[in-house]
Amino acid sequence: MTRFVLCADDFALTEGVSRSIIELAAAGRLSATGAMTNRPHWRNWAREIARHAGAMDIGLHLNLTCAAPLGPMPRLAAGGELPSLGAVIRAALLSPAARDEIAAEITRQLDAFEDVMGRAPDFVDGHQHVQAMPGLRRLVLAELLRRYPGAKPYLRDPYDSIGAVRARGVAVAKALAISGLAAGFGTAARSAGFATNRGFAGVSPFDPARDVADDMARFLVAPGPRHLVMCHPGHIDDELVRLDPVQATRPLEHAALLVGALPANWAVARFAGLGPT
Repeated sequence: MTRFVLCADDFALTEGVSRSIIELAAAGRLSATGAMTNRPHWRNWAREIARHAGAMDIGLHLNLTCAAPLGPMPRLAAGGELPSLGAVIRAALLSPAARDEIAAEITRQLDAFEDVMGRAPDFVDGHQHVQAMPGLRRLVLAELLRRYPGAKPYLRDPYDSIGAVRARGVAVAKALAISGLAAGFGTAARSAGFATNRGFAGVSPFDPARDVADDMARFLVAPGPRHLVMCHPGHIDDELVRLDPVQATRPLEHAALLVGALPANWAVARFAGLGPT
């Protein structure tokens, strides 16, 4: 039996997404989920997901690109809404003032996790992989090193090799673009003392015409030694329609995961269950 982390992104984005992830956690179909602690649903739903803490990793899904920040960001979110991924990367690379705002928001989102859960997150990843993006990664690593000098959360590394991405054959161009932007993040994180996955999949075209179960099986092709697959299940609600372009495939992923649409020789596991680095 080969083990891998199956991580549902976007917990607390909306009530429908949160309810889907709770249902899958209760069925034992997930081994991790990352929470958007800047969303108002976080405090309402945290108690529900905390009931599954013994069976799955619960982490921070750092969000710098969707909806409202937890505190003022006059340079990046003057109108009260976080910017696009491209805008936040450019600002982080070019503006010291923007970097200060981003660092403060990272701190606030970690605070919001700890305030509710009473502990550090098991891991940190990011909406649109912001934790690993140029200009942002060093801000994330600096805050985590300051905050957790001892036992550290593990970090998601969204890099994978060209050969592995091509072998899976799902959203190849998109997956290669993410890997290219994330190149070097895993090395930097491990050099700083953080554990990371080695092997990453789950990049999807979010096309409802595709066979979602088949794509999930393809994400287990050419796995890394500590393989992690992200997924985006959810129930569609009005808030999701307003906030996120990923809608139609969420209930399809939910349904496929609920019936256990994974190869029989694979099992979901917490990160600690994957074995040594």
